[in-house]
Amino acid sequence: MSKFIHLKPYLHKELIEAGCDEAGRGPLAGPVYAAAVILPKNFFHPLLNDSKQMNKKDRLLLREIIEQEALAWAVESVDSQEIDEINILNASIAGMQRAVRHLQIRPDFLLIDGNRFKPFDDIPYQTVVSGDATYAAIAAASVLAKTYRDEFMENIAKEYPEYGWDRNMGYPTPAHIEAIRKYGYTPWHRMSFHVKQLEPVLFDSI
Repeated sequence: MSKFIHLKPYLHKELIEAGCDEAGRGPLAGPVYAAAVILPKNFFHPLLNDSKQMNKKDRLLLREIIEQEALAWAVESVDSQEIDEINILNASIAGMQRAVRHLQIRPDFLLIDGNRFKPFDDIPYQTVVSGDATYAAIAAASVLAKTYRDEFMENIAKEYPEYGWDRNMGYPTPAHIEAIRKYGYTPWHRMSFHVKQLEPVLFDSI
């Protein structure tokens, strides 16, 4: 028996709210993706949830539905070089802000997944820990961010198949770490992300 997922449809019924989330904060390689979504107040789908709790088939199904039924949506990415320059927290916030800026409808209020954000375009906001499992708009943003990022990683995996990015999505799995140790870093790797297992590699590269 499947568990019924209950997501709140909004925080403020009278305001145009955009849910914002990111995907890819923890990987060693690839960009971080961020999305902003404005859903109709009555939007509901029984499969919609935190994207990390969904399987790939359901995420792709929901992505198509969200893109068709959302009042507005946008997806942006921040590449590994910029992540190294400004750090992953600032890159995640920048990605969400860029996604909001590219919405075709200006929101009155932002629902942000997590506990950190920065004032943006005089739009009030609320951070929500586990927001992607709380509000439908944030969950929808999490689906878009993750599916677009996974798709990107699957594509660049064709260029560097040794790293298994089509399977690990750039996260620090043992196989990915071993591939870095064996083949070195690529232009897609985040050089500011250090893992203990790779300290000899970093030392040798100095």
